[in-house]
Amino acid sequence: MAGDKTNFVHLHVHTEYSMLDGHANVGALVKEAANMDMPAIAMTDHGNLYGAFEFYKAATSNGIKPIIGLEGYYMPVGSRFDRGPIPFDGAVEGNVEDGGSFGKLNYTHMTLLSETTEGMHNLFRISSLSSMEGQFGKWPRFDRELLDKYGKGLIATTGCPSGEVQRWLQAGRYDRARAAAADYRDIFGRENFFVEVMDHGIAIELQVRQDLIKLARDLDIPFLATNDLHYVKAEDAAAHDALLCIQTASNLSDPKRFRFDAQDFYLKSAAEMRHVWREIPEACDNTLLVAERCHVEFVEGQNLMPRFPVPEGMTEADFLTQQVSAGLAERFRALGQSVPAEYSERAAYELSVIIHMGFPGYFLVVADLGRSAKEQGSRVGPGRGSAAGALIAWALGITELDPIKHGLLFERFLNPERVSMPDIDMDFDERRRGDVIRYATEKYGESHVAQIITYSTIKAKAAIKDSARILGKPFSIGDEITKAMPAAVMGKDISIHGIFDPKHPRYKEASEFRKLYEERPDIREVVDIARGIEGARRQVSVHAAGVILSSEPLIDVIPLMRRSQDGSIVTQFDMGACEKLGLLKMDFLGLRNLTVLDDCLEHIKNNRGIDLVLEDLPLDDRPTYELLGRGDTLGVFQLDGGPMRALLKSLIPTSFDDISAVLALYR
Repeated sequence: MAGDKTNFVHLHVHTEYSMLDGHANVGALVKEAANMDMPAIAMTDHGNLYGAFEFYKAATSNGIKPIIGLEGYYMPVGSRFDRGPIPFDGAVEGNVEDGGSFGKLNYTHMTLLSETTEGMHNLFRISSLSSMEGQFGKWPRFDRELLDKYGKGLIATTGCPSGEVQRWLQAGRYDRARAAAADYRDIFGRENFFVEVMDHGIAIELQVRQDLIKLARDLDIPFLATNDLHYVKAEDAAAHDALLCIQTASNLSDPKRFRFDAQDFYLKSAAEMRHVWREIPEACDNTLLVAERCHVEFVEGQNLMPRFPVPEGMTEADFLTQQVSAGLAERFRALGQSVPAEYSERAAYELSVIIHMGFPGYFLVVADLGRSAKEQGSRVGPGRGSAAGALIAWALGITELDPIKHGLLFERFLNPERVSMPDIDMDFDERRRGDVIRYATEKYGESHVAQIITYSTIKAKAAIKDSARILGKPFSIGDEITKAMPAAVMGKDISIHGIFDPKHPRYKEASEFRKLYEERPDIREVVDIARGIEGARRQVSVHAAGVILSSEPLIDVIPLMRRSQDGSIVTQFDMGACEKLGLLKMDFLGLRNLTVLDDCLEHIKNNRGIDLVLEDLPLDDRPTYELLGRGDTLGVFQLDGGPMRALLKSLIPTSFDDISAVLALYR
């Protein structure tokens, strides 16, 4: 790789995860790099590693090497715990946003690349602690302390024009720039620090180019050529510009809005990059050298399930067997019976499967969380989904439905021939869900529990309305266009791409939309912009129910972040990535229906003096089945949808088994 004097590797790349700033879709990016026969490509998003696992999988599946990196926000003086701007002694005050000189900043930029798997995990730690300890405004900042502690296995550069070295050069302080570069070289080691050079033909780069080259040669620091990539193809520049307008809530026509001063921020070919840097060919050669040095791996399928504390001398399997036996005995003791042989045999079979698959700890964790919630006064749901087929879940109090009595199958929940993690959704009174998460955090440690990130994208209708707004069109234009779209099916709209794709199954339904597009230039203008931004990542949020638990400190496995709204710790990887890496995902659902039920029981007690226990209510109440047969089920969980009520009216159920059959059909 390093011996090839014609190729090139992009090492400064902003993907769609630099939200509303990067427009490079991960899949499209790596495919285009592979089409260009590039041996590797990096990901260096702004202050986050959200897409690192997805990028790794996409790159390896396309036969090119993934280089996991980060363009971070570095504090060259002071501490990440400081709040407020950084003073730069001797610098000239000015507007930093337009590339002018500077006096005080909140951060400088630094490009970091993972050379080794250890380095990648150190990068995870730097990113996590930047957010958890150094967040100031929207910037997760790191400092010298974190570099000293977690710099091993990393390659660093002077970064873009917002890096400290370039900032000093912009301020006319060559001495300070030289000192800063020498300091970074000492931090990372002579072989691991590069002077990053960019040329997009913009003033802020040209202003310091010669000084930057002089500095590199003075200190004998190697060059590294990069293109500040923000989109895949040159023609994507307009769509990227639209994203910047959405980010800054400005119009395309606003001359003062934030914008890029060139249209060169795409995946340039090796020939293009080598032409730009023909006077310093080693700057391109070094990209291949760095790529050859970098090698990271994610380990999938690890057993990172939290360890449930069991009595000394017992294994999790022993303790689970004991708890299931005790639970069954308690269930039948309440009925004045001993445990029937059929139940003992079924429990023994389920336990053998669970122990063989390595999941006894999972059931102990789930049962403990449910028990704790009940002890704290939270109503817990009776169970849902295939977990109701597990007898041991009933024995442990995880579910409240006897699977043998109702003919439910364990194999639908857990099948030894299809190895996959069990997945039990737990429903709680929505007012007490936070208490359950706090209990899990206290039980397994704050560093072992986190909520799960989600990434929202710009959907078709939102893309149209955003495009109309940034073009300065009246609201009515966006409204007219979206109303011309085919009606949603099962809550899902057809994409703009689908509207223009003859192969799409709903293509014919969109003829009115296409007619408007052809006949109205104002509508065509809006739709063309919308087509470019549809599907782009817009923002991050938190999964409504999912929580990650781990036997290892999460910061040693994945990158984390602190949510600004409430201070909660959230994974930077989404649910799918976390599960593939072996972390335990559990769904803690706050269910309004349980809140209503609890309130009803309280009102009945206060108004009529009756203590009702829902679990003891008989399932053969005729007036209830008459109500169901009439379809009067608005507000009844899983029975209040229009199709479900129509089905109930047709079926006219007379027993609980009829309801089970309806739910099975509905799924």
